[in-house]
Amino acid sequence: MTLKILCLSNGHGEDAIASQILQQLETYPLPPGLAALPIVGEGQAYSKIAHLSIIGPRQRMPSGGFIYMDGKQLWRDVKGGLLRVTFAQLKALRYWISYETKLGHQVVILAVGDIVPLLFAWLIGVPYVFLGTAKSEYLIRDETQQLPPKSWVESFLLWSGSVYFPWERWLMSRGKCRAVLARDELTAEMLRKKSIRAYYVGNPMMDGVELDSALLSMYRSDAQMLGMQGQITITLLPGSRSPETYANWEIIIQAVTGLLETFPQQKFLFLAAIAPNLDLEPFSTLLKSYHWRVEGEIKTQTQGSILQLPTDNPQPTFFSGEGSLHFPLKLISQNRNASMILNQQAFLEFVHRGDLAIAMAGTATEQFVGLGKPAIAIHGNGPQFTSTFAEAQSRLLGISLILVKHPREVAGVVKSLLDNSDQRQLIAKNGFRRMGKSGASQRIANFLMELNWI
Repeated sequence: MTLKILCLSNGHGEDAIASQILQQLETYPLPPGLAALPIVGEGQAYSKIAHLSIIGPRQRMPSGGFIYMDGKQLWRDVKGGLLRVTFAQLKALRYWISYETKLGHQVVILAVGDIVPLLFAWLIGVPYVFLGTAKSEYLIRDETQQLPPKSWVESFLLWSGSVYFPWERWLMSRGKCRAVLARDELTAEMLRKKSIRAYYVGNPMMDGVELDSALLSMYRSDAQMLGMQGQITITLLPGSRSPETYANWEIIIQAVTGLLETFPQQKFLFLAAIAPNLDLEPFSTLLKSYHWRVEGEIKTQTQGSILQLPTDNPQPTFFSGEGSLHFPLKLISQNRNASMILNQQAFLEFVHRGDLAIAMAGTATEQFVGLGKPAIAIHGNGPQFTSTFAEAQSRLLGISLILVKHPREVAGVVKSLLDNSDQRQLIAKNGFRRMGKSGASQRIANFLMELNWI
């Protein structure tokens, strides 16, 4: 009997995580058949998988499937055809599963994300595994105590004994649910106390920022670089959703301006990781209005490039790959003590080189913290990076994410980090513990292949 794994995912980040796992499943000598349904959006991440069937209709929703969306965004999705698409997807799933079953295939489901794919999996009625990427016990507690509740919802969750609502746990406890894969050990432990078959085998988010061993050694001392004299390298993560990111960028630049005023003699290198889907021009235009000026032109490689940024020389060099692209933009501050590089193809290099980050992003911030480094977040105006989201993210990441309400507060946080090596060491350990090691996609794939689905 041929095993067919159908992946359900609910958002852009979830699609990417699911895609990483399915790519690992493809490498098996006798791989299972693979299919996917991106419940929200177009599922572009799945295009990387050669032998994959996309099931059911797809439609981009106004919210992008963002889990922390407010009532207005949900209503926009409903007006945009959410209910119609949902019913059409369920109908298509039932037809496809019926067809595959008649062919003698064993169909099972990997549901990735939140309650939506989990509910879909239960409704379809075949065996399923739930990979919960959206929730963690760290939102309401840490290893030693419960956190003070910020709302009646958090009070209710603490009372119920889990970050997952009772109806979510009910779906996890059904006989067809073969396993729940939590995003950290603390969450798995609390679910097991509720008699749910929960496991922790790693967090796939960290697979997106791994380097091979030769290149990793180049960056191993980065976590200690804050204690060194000379240049401080700060990664800037404004997010990826237009037009919100442009508003986030101005808030970040206000923080940068405060840093330069607080440390007029300090050398800074700012590495701005700009999402490829955004227009670079508004970012550079805003910098010019803050008296930054373009200096020269930087060439980078289109494939496999790694950016070397020596602390005694802010001029970057690139190696590996073929062909060049006039893409990154370098600017220099008015007093020439700070340089800034904007690049839409160097996220990996920028997060590894940064000593700390000023971040107003979701997954990118978590990945940076998972490398053992501190990030500073500033309250934004949304719709994604709101004060509510930032507060939840700070609980999720603990001491690794330092939350401030105003851009001018960033300079004080940086000074505190520079002066406190013990704090930096605690932050490094905390980041590794909360986000886990790379390689989770392979471990999850192994788990799925070894699981008794019968």
